[in-house]
Amino acid sequence: MSSASDPLVALGALPGVAESVESVRKAVDRVYGHRVMRRRGGEITSEAALRGARGSAALSGADWALEEVRRRTDFGADPEALAVGAALRLTAEAGQLLSIWRQSPMRVLARLHLVASGSAVAGDVVGRPRLAGEPVDEPLVDLPLPDAEEVAGRLDGLSRLVIAGGSAPALVTAAVVHGELLALRPFASYNGLVARAAERIVLINSGLDPKAICPAEVGHAEQGAGAYLEAFNGYVSGTAEGIAAWIAHCGRAVELGARESTAVCEALQRGAA
Repeated sequence: MSSASDPLVALGALPGVAESVESVRKAVDRVYGHRVMRRRGGEITSEAALRGARGSAALSGADWALEEVRRRTDFGADPEALAVGAALRLTAEAGQLLSIWRQSPMRVLARLHLVASGSAVAGDVVGRPRLAGEPVDEPLVDLPLPDAEEVAGRLDGLSRLVIAGGSAPALVTAAVVHGELLALRPFASYNGLVARAAERIVLINSGLDPKAICPAEVGHAEQGAGAYLEAFNGYVSGTAEGIAAWIAHCGRAVELGARESTAVCEALQRGAA
């Protein structure tokens, strides 16, 4: 990522990425143009948040039915309930952090980890990158952990890219933020949930999905953990082909999230939701 003066723009030029970007834009535009959005956009946003949280939790090992997530009020009984509760809190918190993201992404990431942890994680490991020798609990990703020094350096580089902005497509930036955080696993816990929440923030804050109605988390879960990990391994490989495949996977996730919200719009239109 550091070999080019504008690495995110360079990634946007990888084979197939422009097509993914255009496909995502068309999918997002379609759901924003739905007639229900003009009258009941707030309901679509709320439902997208719930479904996005469910999808993110599913990838963290808590694959609950949507109605179970909707019904439950106690999320502190077991690891799955804790993951679902964390996902719900992160989705709610993401919208409160948009104005801070471009100025201080590290502050936002620390806040996300604090919110995800709730009262389930004790001690001074909450809300800060891990130190040398500290373990990481991440149920989905089983790759070697970068050491604390590498984590600090790459987080700083990621932060600089976000603050600098640039002309890279929102999809590319979101995919890189998601991929880097998942690769680094900078926190003691809940890294996958935090990475997907950060992706959500980029998609909203960029203006691609300003009303948060195209939950990429839904699409990541729908494509399945196997496909998610396969695409992520491509990102970690650092090859042009692997990174392009990861960006395309993230793009497909946004498209599936848009499709989900389109279905919600149509159900509301029929009076069935």
